Amino acid sequence: MSDGTQDLRTDVAHGARIYDYILGGKDNYAVDRAAAEASQQVWPALPVHMRANREFMHRAGRYLATECGIDQFLDIGTGIPTRPNLHEVVQAVEPDARIVYTDNDPIVLAHARALMSRSGQGATAYVDADLRDPDTILSSREFRETLDAKRPIGLMLIAVVHFIEDDDEALDVVRRIVDVLPSGSYVAATIATDDYAPELLAEVRRAYREHGETLKFRTHDKALRFFDGLDIVDPGLVQMHKWRPDDLEHLKIPEADIAMYAAIARKP
Repeated sequence: MSDGTQDLRTDVAHGARIYDYILGGKDNYAVDRAAAEASQQVWPALPVHMRANREFMHRAGRYLATECGIDQFLDIGTGIPTRPNLHEVVQAVEPDARIVYTDNDPIVLAHARALMSRSGQGATAYVDADLRDPDTILSSREFRETLDAKRPIGLMLIAVVHFIEDDDEALDVVRRIVDVLPSGSYVAATIATDDYAPELLAEVRRAYREHGETLKFRTHDKALRFFDGLDIVDPGLVQMHKWRPDDLEHLKIPEADIAMYAAIARKP
């Protein structure tokens, strides 16, 4: 595991730090802010989109803990902590819930150690690893000692697969993780799409690329492939603000302001 003091890569943007800046955080660098500002200039709805993504994570966590009885989670692509974090959401329902967070940015690692480990209930752990390296995640001491691989696990892939451009590679790494999860596990994911505002989002993608970060949009059919072999729960794969919204205000958000699909599916 990294000690959080190297490989900061302040010369290229990182998705977690862009996300942090858009949500009003302070753990970002000039290149992250530049990428975010350039994206917002062409797509002013970016903050609305990112808040909707965070809100889906909250709803998904509550749903899995409350209605599905899931009390252990693997959250890949955690991002910089923004309260309420996943462990705070699910431990409010199940105090003994256990969560393993994973990300590949040293800033996320530093915050994870400082904040996420403060939970007085259940357990939290952090794996410094990339989604592209599922073997490192699944073989880590943190995963093996925090989660019981024989019991259902909630896999959270929130706003992360779009950082892998190649469709086959993205599907393969997700499948390799899902394959080791026991029956009764769930996958909750948000997957970037430009189905609703292709011209604007082409400019957003260009802004990300110019600052060193990848961004891959997928159609509904391609997004659905991440759930092959799984039983998708109602309402299926929909724009994330339409997935069991807490109130009708979410449904008033214009479709063109949301660039991610969301779904939750159960492993038979």
